[in-house]
Amino acid sequence: MFGIGIIGCGKIAQVRHIPEYLENPNAEIRGYFDLNLQRAQELAEKFGGKAFASVEELLSDPSIDAVSVCVANFAHAEMTIKALEAGKHVLCEKPMAVTLAECEAMVAAAKKAGKHLMIGHNQRLAKAHMVAKKMIEEGAIGRILTFRTTFGHGGPETWSIDPGKSVWFFDKKRAAMGAMADLGIHKTDLIQFLTGQKVVRTTARLTTLDKRDAGGNLIGVDDNAFCIYELSGGAYGTMTASWTYYAAEDNSTILYGTKGTMRIYDDPAHSIVVNKSSGETEYYDVEQIQTNDNQTKSGIIDLWMEALVQDKEPEISGESALSAMRAVFASLVSSEKGCTVEIPENM
Repeated sequence: MFGIGIIGCGKIAQVRHIPEYLENPNAEIRGYFDLNLQRAQELAEKFGGKAFASVEELLSDPSIDAVSVCVANFAHAEMTIKALEAGKHVLCEKPMAVTLAECEAMVAAAKKAGKHLMIGHNQRLAKAHMVAKKMIEEGAIGRILTFRTTFGHGGPETWSIDPGKSVWFFDKKRAAMGAMADLGIHKTDLIQFLTGQKVVRTTARLTTLDKRDAGGNLIGVDDNAFCIYELSGGAYGTMTASWTYYAAEDNSTILYGTKGTMRIYDDPAHSIVVNKSSGETEYYDVEQIQTNDNQTKSGIIDLWMEALVQDKEPEISGESALSAMRAVFASLVSSEKGCTVEIPENM
């Protein structure tokens, strides 16, 4: 049995981490920390464990073996490194951190401490994505030439634990990035996972089109991100992340290959649709993608606990997440400078 600490008790902790830990037979939640101490106390009373007044107090508890870091983006690196140095394994929410240097420091801290570090890129674990990857590897649509991957919804202001226009997601100091960090990192990591290729060049535009803060001003982070990615195997495509899809959520990916097209979570009736160049169409009904309004088990906690129980490198390790984070930060530079940015480390 592994003792678990929750650092940051907001919405993602409450709808994903805590419920999934409670369902896992190898985990027992023993501690909670949040800047809102009352929130931590309420969770401790409801689910068991102790509310701690400080992160340091939680990390000094010898009964806690691993932690979930679920705080605002700007504090991911600080909390993760503190936990690793305290001898705890760490599962950190995405985006990994707000600078590439911070991401690399987290990986280095895990290696130095001899502890496991995993990042919550849960799109890899959606069942249709796992099935699609296997089909692609088996040549279902031939060599991938181009792609389109999209993640868009109406924004985090109604989903956050403290909803409204003053939500931390809109604060540049706490979030650093907007839709790109919230949604774009998911699809950047996913396209690399599906294709087995890394993003080596990006031409991007991050912009704020509609979201406004409580004062009526445009928010300080992007509400839309548009990227053209070139992959290491020669494929080209687009990645779009948006907080301004005010109707149905879009979490789809379309891959165009030499032998056909694969549509994933694009058809509301079928999770995977393959259109063959021969004219045949194949339908695969795996499961529907989870949405903000329809939360389902992510699989992240089960994968994390499997890594801890078997004492093995997590499948979605901090080191494996670096390539996608490099693409995100390169896209920020591309947007700021108005040029294509190369990512030599991913080549």
